[in-house]
Amino acid sequence: MKTPPELASLAPPTGGQSVAWDGPAPRTNQLPAPGHAVAERLVAAAQSIAARGVPREVRTRVEELVIDIAGLCLAARETDYVRATIASIDAGGPCTAIGHAQTFRAEDAAMINGTAAHGEDFDDTFEGGPVHSGAVILPAVLAAAQRFERSGADALLGMAVGVEMLCRLSFVRPKAIHKAGFHPTAVLGAMASTLAVSTTFGARERQAIDALGIAGSMAGGIIEYLAEGAWTKRLHAGWAARVGLHASRLGQHAFLGPRTVFEGTHGLFFGFAHDAAGDYEALLRDFGAEWVMLGLTFKPYATGTMNQPYVDCALRLARQRVPSEEIVDVLCETAEGYVHRLWEPLAAKQRPANDYAAKFSTPFNIAVAYVTGDAGLSAFSEKNVRDPRILALAQKVRYVIDPNNPYPRQYTGHVRMTLRDGRVIEERQPHIRGGVHDPLTRDDIERKFLGNARYGGWPEARAHGFLHRVPTFFDGKLDLADLAR
Repeated sequence: MKTPPELASLAPPTGGQSVAWDGPAPRTNQLPAPGHAVAERLVAAAQSIAARGVPREVRTRVEELVIDIAGLCLAARETDYVRATIASIDAGGPCTAIGHAQTFRAEDAAMINGTAAHGEDFDDTFEGGPVHSGAVILPAVLAAAQRFERSGADALLGMAVGVEMLCRLSFVRPKAIHKAGFHPTAVLGAMASTLAVSTTFGARERQAIDALGIAGSMAGGIIEYLAEGAWTKRLHAGWAARVGLHASRLGQHAFLGPRTVFEGTHGLFFGFAHDAAGDYEALLRDFGAEWVMLGLTFKPYATGTMNQPYVDCALRLARQRVPSEEIVDVLCETAEGYVHRLWEPLAAKQRPANDYAAKFSTPFNIAVAYVTGDAGLSAFSEKNVRDPRILALAQKVRYVIDPNNPYPRQYTGHVRMTLRDGRVIEERQPHIRGGVHDPLTRDDIERKFLGNARYGGWPEARAHGFLHRVPTFFDGKLDLADLAR
């Protein structure tokens, strides 16, 4: 094997003969001029928003995220994975874990709330990513604002900047992070939560740039949870929120981070997408003037993002009242980008290992929706994962790749069922419901919150009281007292 030039000094003697390096040519690290690195431009854009203020429609969207994330934290508060997370942490501190009486250090509260919010995969997503913004950004900013007594206005600004950044980061190298084996919400979320917290703090420009550079060395999150339904994906949002707190505080104290953390030769995208080249203008162009976060999707179902349109198709087919036993074959067109996460290995997806693995199985999603008429929190249970009727239908579900599928710009669904008598029934959906093409209303989001709060055993009166307060949530001092037990 030939020795790369940079290792030549470590190579054994070759008897005076030269050795040719036949690998790829080393990249030349041509550093951008001061002020032109991606992190520098991003921080400048975020600080310009602070000067102009958050537009009314953006505030409304952030309020909706507050409603959704609070409800999800309440729904998950007594789950085994939230209990395990809390048990791993020393209690004590000034910050709220939503739905709990104990208080915690800022980083720990951010991790608990982020893990709870993302735990059932019922949190917001983004058609174009996919990334989950609310479960990362809101826990980080709420903890920062509580710990350092920032105002509601400071928190609103930090949330708006962080959510917008995370959505836009998903455009830089679409599909590449997932394909490399990492979870984009975990990797990119660590960066976005860092700028969100720095913005909430009112950090100086140099501090915010250093913090982003530091966060790049804290980011991570592999997708091996797909193998057997392990819980680590649940932790990804909470860990990314935690990174935002710690990286921002290091930046505040003049700990130096690389300003070329995004685009550098050994930067974030090289590390997690295997190529530093990307569409950085999609991240930076009109940042703060054009708000892509207004296109966020609020999920109607408690399952993986790309399963949502398939669930809608299955539910519409179920209205035809054909017994599942009369279905002999189910064929679905799908995107190539879905296959390694939601379809393969097919035998394992047709019989998920547990209730969490079921959320990342399109065959199970179609079957449970068709048989039970539901894809909410209760649908993904150990009982349903073992239900013979549901599993019998899931065994009949297979896929074919549609080379023209528009993923990741749009998340589509298609279910074609062949019946025992030879008839074919079929449904298509060109987009995810709850997103820009078919948004949930504020009333829908509030009903979802109330259902989630009820599922978590939260008193009805307190849930309604919180909803009544949301329009003034960011006015004056940030108060989370009505979300603590």
